[in-house]
Amino acid sequence: MFTLAEVASLNDIQPTYRILKPWWDVFMDYLAVVMLMVAIFAGTMQLTKDQVVCLPVLQSTVNSKAQPSASGKADFTTVETTTGQGEEASMRTVSFGSTPTVTPDVPLSRATSSQYQPTESGQELKKEQKDSSGRKTNLDFQQYVFINQMCYHLALPWYSKYFPYLVLIHTIILIVSSNFWFKYPKTCSKIEHFVSILGKCFESPWTTKALSETACEDSEENKQRLTGAQSLSKYVSTSSDEGSPSASTPMITKSGFKFSADKPMIEVPSVTILDKKDGEQAKALFEKVRKFRAHVEDSDLIYKLYVGQTVIKTVKFIFILCYTANFVNTISFEHICNPKVEHLIGYTQFECTHNMAYMLKKLLISYISLICVYGFICLYTLFWLFRIPLKEYSFEKVREESSFSDIPDVKNDFAFLLHMVDQYDQLYSKRFGVFLSEVSENKLREISLNHEWTFEKLRQHVSRNAQDKQELHLFMLSGVPDAVFDLTDLDVLKLELIPEAKIPAKISQMTNLQELHLCHCPAKVEQTAFSFLRDHLRCLHVKFTDVAEIPAWVYLLKNLRELYLIGNLNSENNKMIGLESLRELRHLKILHVKSNLTKIPPNITDVAPHLTKLVIHNDGTKLVVLNSLKKMTNVAELELQNCELERIPHAIFSLSNLQELDLKSNSIRTIEEIISFQHLKRLTCLKLWHNKIVNIPSSITHIKNLESLYLSNNKLESLPAAVFSLQKLRCLDVSYNSIALIPVEIGLLQNLQHFHITGNKVDVLPKQLFKCVKLRTLSLGQNCITSIPDKVSQLLQLTHLELKGNCLDRLPATLGQCQLLRKSGLVVEDHLFDALPSEVKEVLNQDTSIPFANGI
Repeated sequence: MFTLAEVASLNDIQPTYRILKPWWDVFMDYLAVVMLMVAIFAGTMQLTKDQVVCLPVLQSTVNSKAQPSASGKADFTTVETTTGQGEEASMRTVSFGSTPTVTPDVPLSRATSSQYQPTESGQELKKEQKDSSGRKTNLDFQQYVFINQMCYHLALPWYSKYFPYLVLIHTIILIVSSNFWFKYPKTCSKIEHFVSILGKCFESPWTTKALSETACEDSEENKQRLTGAQSLSKYVSTSSDEGSPSASTPMITKSGFKFSADKPMIEVPSVTILDKKDGEQAKALFEKVRKFRAHVEDSDLIYKLYVGQTVIKTVKFIFILCYTANFVNTISFEHICNPKVEHLIGYTQFECTHNMAYMLKKLLISYISLICVYGFICLYTLFWLFRIPLKEYSFEKVREESSFSDIPDVKNDFAFLLHMVDQYDQLYSKRFGVFLSEVSENKLREISLNHEWTFEKLRQHVSRNAQDKQELHLFMLSGVPDAVFDLTDLDVLKLELIPEAKIPAKISQMTNLQELHLCHCPAKVEQTAFSFLRDHLRCLHVKFTDVAEIPAWVYLLKNLRELYLIGNLNSENNKMIGLESLRELRHLKILHVKSNLTKIPPNITDVAPHLTKLVIHNDGTKLVVLNSLKKMTNVAELELQNCELERIPHAIFSLSNLQELDLKSNSIRTIEEIISFQHLKRLTCLKLWHNKIVNIPSSITHIKNLESLYLSNNKLESLPAAVFSLQKLRCLDVSYNSIALIPVEIGLLQNLQHFHITGNKVDVLPKQLFKCVKLRTLSLGQNCITSIPDKVSQLLQLTHLELKGNCLDRLPATLGQCQLLRKSGLVVEDHLFDALPSEVKEVLNQDTSIPFANGI
């Protein structure tokens, strides 16, 4: 037998689930407990007191029948019956023969002994009749017990015997059906997670702070409306809520919450700052809510399961009611029993009484009443489930009552859970909505960020870059701290991986700011901030993954001088760049694009009249279409690096003002077109390094104004004499080729200052090399040189000499006569330097910072 505590445990749901149990579920739980008590009470009564008492039904007339004996002789039995009101009834049996006969009037024991005492004295019989009262049945106790048990099973309706067990089973099924959605594995985890998050959101200090700020804003607005103050304008923000410029200036926008244009923003004194622990917990809650929403909104399993279990309970109620109502009249106190055991008892019919009949009938009526109430509640639940769309939940009321107008509506299981919570207490949903708002999250980040990044801490992160400018680099923050804009002497500001960066009007305090870096940081600016940047910003670096990350206001910075775009700009997305807006950049001088272009966008010619430098780093994507270059006649510096070019593009020959050309890291094999460079009268620097060039054509002599020639990392095996006819050449770099001989014509380059031939196969240095007396840098490392001529002393302006990686046995002592050469500029093995005379080493170790500077 179940104890009450054991059965009640079936309905034991964690207290935290109470918020998901509306009033009808709670009421049905209580009804189920009452039905359990009815079942347990009925079962206890049945096990302890339930019994049936039966008496035989006596025949008024019994006919004598002759039955043959086993020996074939006839036995005659005379039965005398006496009936009468208030008189004793007795039967006498007279037997003839040796076989005893069982008669209804005589107990079995007496019938057995009659064969030994065939007759009784009349006096004893009369004495028995006087002692007995009522009708005598002559059945002993065991026969009564036997017939009572027989008739309990045969005469009683089955429902009277199994009523407590049926009630118990039905109630357990109803309890399981009511709470199955709390136990089913696929819904249990979601419900536990939801309840856990909901409780934390309800108790979070940030919820109280956010709602209290809303209350403050509402009270301030009401006060302003009542007083009609004319000073309202000084409290109204001139920028939009997201820190973006006004609609008159095209800005990048993001979908989400936006304040109404006719609703002024009121500055409210901030509430006490959250401590760090509460702030971190609130930020973790925002992330949990975001992930939980994405996980739960994908399915409606919880909703379907709850509807399913409600339908099962309704069908169960109808089934119980239909078959139980038919058994109410079958439970009665009296029953007629025909056990068909006449051969054992001697009677064919018994009249029995059931002592628990009245109690069971009352319990059955009570149970039916409880089931009817339970069923009506199930029907109401179904009505509620289908009356409104429970797979959609709107926070419209919360949005109206608070300043968080961006709280999104939710759907599927997330919506259903919130509907269930509303039946418990709507305050839970209101507080939960705070953590669905991006405005609320941004406000929390802003508070936490400003609390962590103070002015003093930011000042410690300011450093000086290579250009000796004060620079601040902020990396992976939730936003831009307000204290940044108090660093008025800052020159360079780098913002990297800050997705919610906002530039407020306070940036106008940073009068020295001229360079801004936005690395994966689609910053938004207020109108006043944009006006300041438009007038003062000179250099802008934008690094992005997608074109949409480039803020639209970038193309409106009319005083911008340098623009660096680094990111994915393939041919399919060229039209999305917004380069057509570059026409507003009237003062742009340098455009640097590092991407994967297959053609130069035609719209880049919008800045052609004033663009002086164009750099395209293509990351290995083949640049095919270059016709747009022809229109950029004012470009002085052009870099086409890593563009998989196989020849020098013909469009370049139209750039009459070109002074420097860099075709680094391409696949150029031949440069026969170099003769066309003779039309580029201003070309002074040609960089063809890191290609696959095999030889240099003699037509290079036509580039008479060439001052710098870079041919390193190619496949050159010799240097033609034509190279040394370039009298203006000051820098020649042929490092890392396969050159074995330095021509003696090198002595003709009297203006040569830098000569690099590192990483070749040179074994002898011609004496004519040392006639280039203006040499400052001489790189001869990683060759096969065995000796350095003493004439190296003629290079009086030499400041850098690389000899490491050769086959030298010694260094000439005349190195000491190179007045500007010092040990820091001498790249050689240590043992060779140590072998120099002490006076030479002493000269090389001297501090000559001033002469060195003058030489440079």
